Amino acid sequence: MTQHARVYTEMVTTGALIHGDSDRHLKFNEEEHPVALQLGGSTPADLAVAAKMGASYGYDEINLNCGCPSDRVQNGAFGACLMREPELVRDCVAAMNEAVELPVTVKHRLGIDDDNSYDIVRDFVGTVAEGGSDVFIAHARNAWLQGLSPKENREVPPLRYEWVYQLKRDFPDLTIVLNGGITSLDDCQAHLNHVDGVMLGREPYQNPWLLSQVDAQLFGDTERDLSRYDVAMALMPYLETTLAEGGRVNHVLRHVLGLYQRQPGGKLFRRLLSEGMHKTGADAALFKEAVDATEALIARRSA
Repeated sequence: MTQHARVYTEMVTTGALIHGDSDRHLKFNEEEHPVALQLGGSTPADLAVAAKMGASYGYDEINLNCGCPSDRVQNGAFGACLMREPELVRDCVAAMNEAVELPVTVKHRLGIDDDNSYDIVRDFVGTVAEGGSDVFIAHARNAWLQGLSPKENREVPPLRYEWVYQLKRDFPDLTIVLNGGITSLDDCQAHLNHVDGVMLGREPYQNPWLLSQVDAQLFGDTERDLSRYDVAMALMPYLETTLAEGGRVNHVLRHVLGLYQRQPGGKLFRRLLSEGMHKTGADAALFKEAVDATEALIARRSA
C-alpha cells in the first residue's frame, strides 16, 4: 500500500536479542524497507551490541524507545523512565552511533507523570542530541507510570502538539517527528506545516487502507490504481510462506482484520476471520474465502 513510509518494529529489548532467539526478533522481508529496529534498553554497551545485530540484518535505522510506560520497562529502568535520565540516554545514543553507521534515532514522550514544563522535553532533546542523533520522534503526551495502563497512556494524557512544534523552532537543525492522536492524512499534512515528519500508530493498524494514499498525498508519488482485493491477493504468498515455515494462520490474519474497515462488508470480513482463524486446520483458504465473500457483499450493495 505504501512504498515510501518507514515501518518501525515493536520494541525489542537488548536482553531478548543478546540472550534470546535473535532471528525470530530481527528477521523481516525485503518488501518492508525502509524499516527501523526499535530497541529497549538502558545499558550503552548492550545497546551497541544490539544495534550491530540490527545492522547485520539490514535495517535502515536503529531507534531507541524512551516512551513506553509499561510495568515491564519500568522494572527494567528503560522506556519512558529514561526521560528522567537524559545524560544516560545521550551516552546510549553515543555508544550506538559509535557501533553502527546507520541513523540512530530516539522516540520519546514530553515528560513523565505530572511533568508540566516544556523545559523538560526541550532539555532532554538538547542533551540527547549531544550523543550524535539528529532525529527525535515525539509522542505528544506525558507518560503516566502509575495509574494508567499502556493503552490508557496512548489516549488519556492530553496531547500537546504545540510543544512538539516548539521543539522544531528551538532545534531547527534537528529532524522532529510528531506522533500521537493522528487519524487522517489531512491531519498529517496540517502537522507537516510545523514539523519534519509524522508517525502513525494505532490508526493504520485499525484502518490499514489509510496507507494506500500515503505515497500520493504525502510523498508526491503517482497515485496507484490499487484495490483492497489487490492488497489481499498480494498478501497471499506471505501467508502461505508463513504457514509453510510452521506459523499459524492467525499470526498473519490478526493484523489484517481492519482491511475492509468502513466498507459495507467490513463487519463480515472481520467476523469471518475472527471466527475462523483460531480453528484447527485453518489455512490460507480461509482468507481467500473471507475476501471473496466480502467483495461479493460490497458488489451486491453497490449494484
